[in-house]
Amino acid sequence: MATNSNTATTSSHNTFNNSNNHRADHLTNNRLAKGTPSHGNYPEDHPNFLVYKKMEKIVEHMQNEQSGVPVRTVKSFMTKIPSVFMGSDLIQWMVRNLDVDDQTEALHLAHLMAGHGYFFPIDDHVLTVKNDGTFYRFQTPYFWPSNCWEPENTDYAVYLCKRTMQNKTRLELTDYEAENLARLQKMFSRKWEFIFMQAEAQSKVDKKRDKLERKVLDSQERAFWDVHRPVPGSVNTTEMDFKKASRSKKVTKGFSRLGSTGGGSRAKIADDPQTVETFTREVERLRQRLSRRHLKMSDITKPHVQFFEQYAEYDPFIVPPEVANPWICDNIELWEQESSKDPSSKRVKRWAFSLRELLKDPIGRDHFMRFLEKEVSGENLRFWESVQELKRMPNKQIPTRVKEIFAEFLAPGAHSPVNIDSAAAEITRKLMLKPNRYSFEIAAEHIYNLMGRDSYQRFLRSDVYKELLAGAKKKSSVRGLRSVISLGRKDPNNTLQQPPVTS
Repeated sequence: MATNSNTATTSSHNTFNNSNNHRADHLTNNRLAKGTPSHGNYPEDHPNFLVYKKMEKIVEHMQNEQSGVPVRTVKSFMTKIPSVFMGSDLIQWMVRNLDVDDQTEALHLAHLMAGHGYFFPIDDHVLTVKNDGTFYRFQTPYFWPSNCWEPENTDYAVYLCKRTMQNKTRLELTDYEAENLARLQKMFSRKWEFIFMQAEAQSKVDKKRDKLERKVLDSQERAFWDVHRPVPGSVNTTEMDFKKASRSKKVTKGFSRLGSTGGGSRAKIADDPQTVETFTREVERLRQRLSRRHLKMSDITKPHVQFFEQYAEYDPFIVPPEVANPWICDNIELWEQESSKDPSSKRVKRWAFSLRELLKDPIGRDHFMRFLEKEVSGENLRFWESVQELKRMPNKQIPTRVKEIFAEFLAPGAHSPVNIDSAAAEITRKLMLKPNRYSFEIAAEHIYNLMGRDSYQRFLRSDVYKELLAGAKKKSSVRGLRSVISLGRKDPNNTLQQPPVTS
């Protein structure tokens, strides 16, 4: 059974305001001692300052004693709940006094204001509003977001440490707060003793306060940290929008220079060489941004689209494969095809995608090697393959193998010399002082690019590749016809079945 006590409410309001002022002075002095700016300095610089002021004007009307939301001290069986109001009263007040269409819109506005911490539920860490008999409490103005200060992790550590010292069920740490406390204790291990002493001092001061006053202050401080360190999964309303932040910084920077000239007259601004130089650099920067080339999204996505269109034929999720998967059926034709020296047309066609696709296929690599030997440049591919094998060798064999590769391909008078530029040769010589599996990485990359630009393009234009492609297409068409005939023979009613021969 709950009853209202207006006299107790009025006296408790005065007590809470005085204690809030004491706590605000205490926190402000701590922050000034740390070197952090006070909460009232230049709030107009904050990009959400106008939004905060509009919400705070609404909250001030809500707290009006005559026409505001009815705030009361609720008495239950053995306890008192001071300075609270119900969610249904809040929604009804917003419908009556604000320009909202219905209770749904009023509830949405109440959610936004609660998310910024202007009022909060007394028994929940999630800052939302329900249109029922749930009790809520107004936040003290010191903790309003318009004060524009971001609490530090040390402040949060002191708060959580203080909560652990108070043997109250309502002050027990939740799971995510306990995890945060353990993380902060590990982060500030060197100065945890100082944090513990500060939390202990604040806890002793809180114990000297009146019981009802202490309840309100604890809930307001808890709501402040619910805004700045919200429950996992909740929206953090203190995160500043990137565009707003960058825009506010630019304006602040320009006007702070103008304000530092003293009188603010145009003559002084023009005579100040630093100001003129600053604006000159800004104009030059903006001109460079205008002349910078901006790529269209269609141009950026074009190579990606081309890549997926090119490989769509080889994607079994898009196009059914020619040969069945031997892991899910009894057909082993795929393995026979891979071991065969006669590749399919799709396989040969894929060699033209890139040099990487050609070298990845063992049959394609063999044909490319024979083509390079005809052009007397097979040492390029042998050198590249030797470098790739070197990367996979055991460590104890690497120094010997490095010397063998260098003597065969790069040393003066080598048996199979490769042609690399002077820069790659100089880097390779330096890396040979301490041989490792990446000693020839630069030289191998140079040879790979050389083959891709020269030998690989000639291979695709050569008669060898054209004959392979034509022969593979012919064999695939014959294979397809045979499969159709075999299917027809399996069906006794099919017209493709040959009649028996009579003598």
